[in-house]
Amino acid sequence: MPISPSSALHLVFDPLFLQHRSRGYHPERPERLTAARRGVSAVEAEGVKLVPLPPRDASEAEILRAHDAGYLDELRQLAGKYAALDADTYLAPASVDAAIRGAGGAVALVDALLAAGPGDARQGVALLRPPGHHATRDQGMGFCLLNNIAIAAASAVAAGVGRVAIVDWDVHHGNGTQDIFWSDGRVLFISLHEAPLYPGTGAARDVGEGAGRGRIVNVPLPAAADDTVYRLAFEEVVLPALRRFAPELVLISAGFDAHARDPLASMQLTGVGYGWMGRALRAIADESAGGRIGAVLEGGYDLTALEESTAASLRGVLGWPVPEPPSADARPVSARHRAAIEAARQASEAGAGAAATGPGGEVVGGGAVGGGAGARVDEP
Repeated sequence: MPISPSSALHLVFDPLFLQHRSRGYHPERPERLTAARRGVSAVEAEGVKLVPLPPRDASEAEILRAHDAGYLDELRQLAGKYAALDADTYLAPASVDAAIRGAGGAVALVDALLAAGPGDARQGVALLRPPGHHATRDQGMGFCLLNNIAIAAASAVAAGVGRVAIVDWDVHHGNGTQDIFWSDGRVLFISLHEAPLYPGTGAARDVGEGAGRGRIVNVPLPAAADDTVYRLAFEEVVLPALRRFAPELVLISAGFDAHARDPLASMQLTGVGYGWMGRALRAIADESAGGRIGAVLEGGYDLTALEESTAASLRGVLGWPVPEPPSADARPVSARHRAAIEAARQASEAGAGAAATGPGGEVVGGGAVGGGAGARVDEP
């Protein structure tokens, strides 16, 4: 199916997200958001019309579709304070407010995509901080407080969407999103990530359970995977899984730390790869979701790479022409990368064969990831 290029893009952004700042240097810093916003501006300069969405706080009911009440209470008690959930995950006085606003922004994006009528924008991006995909149902970790994309996906399900797909191309496994949707058949979660790497989860054999069996697809890749390797993983695992599922809404956990410049990982993606993946997911959205696709910012810690990759991926999401990475036929792919992709393909197909045919029950957790948050608090 040919893609009809789009000329408008929903945008979620709020200055409050810049107030989430560590007292010392931390890679998850406000300058990341500024870099991503420059990437959006680059696409705007090329002709896209931005449609700003008024940010709002997520309601308690929206948050509790993805998180336990006890964890939300713990975060509220930390509001206005400097604190740390673990060695990596800090809170500043404005962090809890920013997290709640960010989760609400992700929901607002999904609401706009679902409400889009003829002529309305059906693509969007939410530039949020703090990021979210490591936050499990009852624990913040890995720089993340609330799981923005999970809250948004759960909101779509509550609104009556029967099949939501989340594709997480952040270099770190989205353990929190997996945890939240482990037993839910209405959300397909696909993660491509470097392995071994933090948080150490996301084995190909992890495919969900109960109604969610076959709805978790993990593609752990060895270090040094480049644009060609990611293209092969998409062609062999990601796109077939999405077509089997036929999502009515496509969401991207858009981390850009698999870029070759990123200091926290060892992958070799470039803007070409991100643009191609964005366009491939737009094609899926056109096939079964009426073009409805939204990207939610996750990681990415080199500012130049973040700006470049944000712009490149959005060109793809908009359906604009983008360069193609070399195929696996044109450029050699190492045996270890091929073996990892083949293992993921086999696990995905086996899981799909055992998947429940019904939509499943309520959005529940049940994954192996979890535990108390154990916050350390420092008064400002």
